[in-house]
Amino acid sequence: MTLWGGRFTKAPDEQAWSLNASLSIDRRLAMEDVYCSQAWARAITSVGVLSPAESDHILAGLEQIAGEFAGGQFAFHPTDEDIHTAVERRLGELIGPLAGKLHTGRSRNDQVATDFRAWMLKAVPVLSNRIKGLQAVLVRLAEPNLETLLPGYTHLQRAQPISLAHWLLSFFWPLQRDRERLAGQLGRIAVSPLGSGALAGTTLDIDRAQLAAGMGFVQASPNSLDGVSDRDFAAEFLFTVALCGVHLSKLAEAVVLFSSAEFGYFELSDAYATGSSLMPQKKNPDVFELARSKAGTLIGLLTGLMATLKGLPSTYDKDLQEDKAPVMAAYDTLMAMLLVLAGALETMSLNKERMSSAIEDGMMTTDLANYLVAKGVPFREAHAILGKAVRAAAGKGVTLKQLPLTDWQALGPFEADLYAFFDPRHSVAMRHCQGGTAPEAVRAQLEAARALLSA
Repeated sequence: MTLWGGRFTKAPDEQAWSLNASLSIDRRLAMEDVYCSQAWARAITSVGVLSPAESDHILAGLEQIAGEFAGGQFAFHPTDEDIHTAVERRLGELIGPLAGKLHTGRSRNDQVATDFRAWMLKAVPVLSNRIKGLQAVLVRLAEPNLETLLPGYTHLQRAQPISLAHWLLSFFWPLQRDRERLAGQLGRIAVSPLGSGALAGTTLDIDRAQLAAGMGFVQASPNSLDGVSDRDFAAEFLFTVALCGVHLSKLAEAVVLFSSAEFGYFELSDAYATGSSLMPQKKNPDVFELARSKAGTLIGLLTGLMATLKGLPSTYDKDLQEDKAPVMAAYDTLMAMLLVLAGALETMSLNKERMSSAIEDGMMTTDLANYLVAKGVPFREAHAILGKAVRAAAGKGVTLKQLPLTDWQALGPFEADLYAFFDPRHSVAMRHCQGGTAPEAVRAQLEAARALLSA
């Protein structure tokens, strides 16, 4: 059974039908289609299209269909073009020709857009909660590591010492922004197109605002043409998911580097690593490498939908059938990435001694430049003096800390207290401003992070 075959004299070509059908994707909208159909049944009852008795029969039939979906007992037919066809066909089997009245005043154009938005209203909080789970792991890892030091890097060169807790929390905040973006999108998703009809609006005197509220939406779409064509919410969701994927990719890249023999800061649990089919000694960070690559997949899904949308004429076009596949694929991909990365991070081992031993004297030269600034030396001059000190130590084959005081004093107004600046804990403790790496500043970060997780 199709919903549109009255004017046709030939059955659809088999390959054309296969290309046209969308059931493999939109069957995930099954429950949304049932509940939105129930809402529509009540709406058209309120304007006299259905009698109360007819409405009761339709609602009961739809409720039975919902139970079949929930129990995995719903039987799809090869002729089910999409989820709407499947539901209407099954309703007809249950209650007879009365099922045909349900579609009065409604088009698949506004129906599918409503179902899709309803599905996303449920999916977005679930995804946000999964992001929150990874954030919680980062907080749990950070809490005992306020005093654990490692090099901070710029340009992948050792730069200044930082605390491991500070480093871990640097990945918490991008994820928090991702959650905030998702939360901000809910209001734009919660706009009901139902009642827009195919494009021009329904002829039925339905209170669309009341209909929208009854389905859990914030408002009805203000323009019927835009209502059936708007997929901004899908593109915006894909952007947020892609950006979250980029954030996870950056985290993954850091773990890949830090778990290598050259760094040796982390060791992954065997449960989250793989071996080589040729080299028995290998332990590969495949889950993190896959996270990097899947970020590219997510970007591709966003780009694909944007390319689909960019040249469409007004209202609904069949191109829009391609909206759900990338959104659902992106959702599934990010959900899996978040779960696996959370487990991999929480079970990895930390080599604190290796981190500490990678901190070298040169990483405190900025502190010594500030030491000179406190004595009245302009910063640019102080910067040059410290550069000369680095060159002098290299020329003598010693570290900066081993450079004699007389050599320091030949360069500038240094005193014996300069050597205290080579303690990396001193360097870290000096950075106690908001957002800094000092333990007291990181404790404030942790408190803020915990508050966001518990909100």
